[in-house]
Amino acid sequence: MTPAQMPGTGAGSMPENLAFGAALSSLSFFCTAVMSALVRATEDLTSTAVILLFQNLICLLFIIPVTLRRGWASLRTGKIGLHVLRAVTGTAAWYALFVAITLMPLTNAILLTFSAPLWMPVIAWAVRRQRVSRATWVGAAIGFVGVVFVLQPHHQDFNVGVVYALAGAFFLAVALMSVGWLGTTEPAPRILFYYFLFSTVLVAPFALLDWEPFGAEASIYLVGIGLTLLVGQVFIVLAYRYASAVKVGPFIYTVIVFTALIDWVLWDRAPTLFVVLGMVLVIGGGIVAIRKKPEPTPVDT
Repeated sequence: MTPAQMPGTGAGSMPENLAFGAALSSLSFFCTAVMSALVRATEDLTSTAVILLFQNLICLLFIIPVTLRRGWASLRTGKIGLHVLRAVTGTAAWYALFVAITLMPLTNAILLTFSAPLWMPVIAWAVRRQRVSRATWVGAAIGFVGVVFVLQPHHQDFNVGVVYALAGAFFLAVALMSVGWLGTTEPAPRILFYYFLFSTVLVAPFALLDWEPFGAEASIYLVGIGLTLLVGQVFIVLAYRYASAVKVGPFIYTVIVFTALIDWVLWDRAPTLFVVLGMVLVIGGGIVAIRKKPEPTPVDT
């Protein structure tokens, strides 16, 4: 799941079809990979804030009619604070990722940022004092070893893009957890409406400050960035109708594979051996961390 995507509380009213749900989930993350490649192509044409504005505004324009069809009453919420938290952390995650993409290989930026599920049990334990199973800690540890492989600390050159990518992973983890907290009571259209509304309002001032005229090429890329995120949302919503989030959750890591292929084909950046090993460890450890949920029992204080 990306910061804009929502949890599924189950497979809905349709009969479960895990294969179809997995395919739809993979298509969603393929859209995320394509969107990231478009961001890479747009990096020299406009600012990161402008990219974020178009990303959120295009999705907001599509979600408004869907939400209003249910009436204004459908927007009433008692969790406005969580909606704000989700928008702030989700926007911060995208910003950090987009900056990282301009500073380091696309595959590395995506791999480090989408290590976010590894951080979730750590945050759950540190913030909410949730007990975390031993298997989850093992999965997280395996994944973090994979992150070290990607970072290749034996290299003397330090890339500041690493800081942005890891910051993006942290913010993405918080955003995903806030989505889970919202998903217990809030319907999907309301979650998406507030996310795109607050995110648009949040980035608009920065986009206006950085605004410079751009040409047709940048316009096409910006619209493509918004549409790929939107189509990805549609696919993930459909995926959760056919299979639960727990079952399709591990397919978040297909974004790493898709991105590596795109990076290789378009920019001739074949992943190094260290990146491949890191990819295997992050994906393997992350699947364990996702499938073994933190236990909800709080530790007495």
